[in-house]
Amino acid sequence: MLLASPRSAFVRIASVAVFGAFASVAACSATDDEEPSDSVVLEGTAEPVDSSNHAVSGDLSSGMTLEATTNVNLRSEPSTSASVLRVVPEGSAVKVVDGSPQAGFYKVNHNGLVGWSYGQYYDVVATSGGGEAGSVAEGGQLQATTNVNLRSGPSTAQSVLLVIQEGSVVTLVQPEATNGFYYVDHQGTRGWTYGDYFVAATPGGTSTSGVIQTAMSKAQSGMGFGYWWGHSRFRNEGPTSSNKGSCSGSCPSCTYSGSYGGDCSGFVAKVWTVPSSNTDLTVDAHPYSTADFNGSSSQWSTVSRGSVKKGDAMVYRSGGAGHVFIYSSGDGWGSMYTYECKACAYGCVYGSRTAGSSYKAIRRSGW
Repeated sequence: MLLASPRSAFVRIASVAVFGAFASVAACSATDDEEPSDSVVLEGTAEPVDSSNHAVSGDLSSGMTLEATTNVNLRSEPSTSASVLRVVPEGSAVKVVDGSPQAGFYKVNHNGLVGWSYGQYYDVVATSGGGEAGSVAEGGQLQATTNVNLRSGPSTAQSVLLVIQEGSVVTLVQPEATNGFYYVDHQGTRGWTYGDYFVAATPGGTSTSGVIQTAMSKAQSGMGFGYWWGHSRFRNEGPTSSNKGSCSGSCPSCTYSGSYGGDCSGFVAKVWTVPSSNTDLTVDAHPYSTADFNGSSSQWSTVSRGSVKKGDAMVYRSGGAGHVFIYSSGDGWGSMYTYECKACAYGCVYGSRTAGSSYKAIRRSGW
């Protein structure tokens, strides 16, 4: 029997002040506050009581994959009074670390970050048993049918290197399976992943949807890092308390402590892999400013905000200042969920926000 759902009482939404102008093309904006006054940041999510036609309860197997049926908090402890580590977006996959629930909470791993999340808001991702990894020769390509972990070894007990997003394509390094796991290469990172979650990739390479899912995986990897003016460098597995970095002061005269993080335009360039050589998240690169993204380019083009789709970006530039962020879901003219390196005081965050009429939508070429 399902436990009654607790409600979260800690949603904190921060309004951000209008910023002044500063003639700079090095990074995102003139000041620490880079947002028009109609934007918001979601630091936690309200967990509604009516979301559970799909829900999990009782003991689960460690290593099982669950899918979030709504935006749900990942907490430091199995309690609604515990601090929020991040918000797991609706549709995202988590891996069960401890299958014995505590007060309805399960210990799970989301993109390398382990915490406690309430089972009411998850559904089990069934294993079809129909994976095609074993039918593909060495050097062949496989496409993920759901979000799936890439691990350091052929076991659910091994550490997660990164999460391969649904639709992404990997290259088979060894055709023989070990415990159902195959050794593959995903964008230069090699590791072990479970074959049941893959099918043979369509000849001709990665589909457009797969490319976008890979980009969104990069966006997720950047969440939790600090705001590093004029830089962009992240880790595939996401941040830890020791490497997330921190910003203080008012940018551009801000001070940064750490070796990983980024500002808004540097972050978008990493997610979009622009230019095409900007492939490695762990290499610091800042090729474009908001002025560039606001202008014309063969690498992106303006699209209607009414037709904005996952992976697109929204940008504005005015009076020498600006901002750009990655769109995930929602109303392009209203409330939407986004990934962004927001400002010194916020860092790189996923959350709900709006965007004023000064913003325009842009799309990566080929998407």
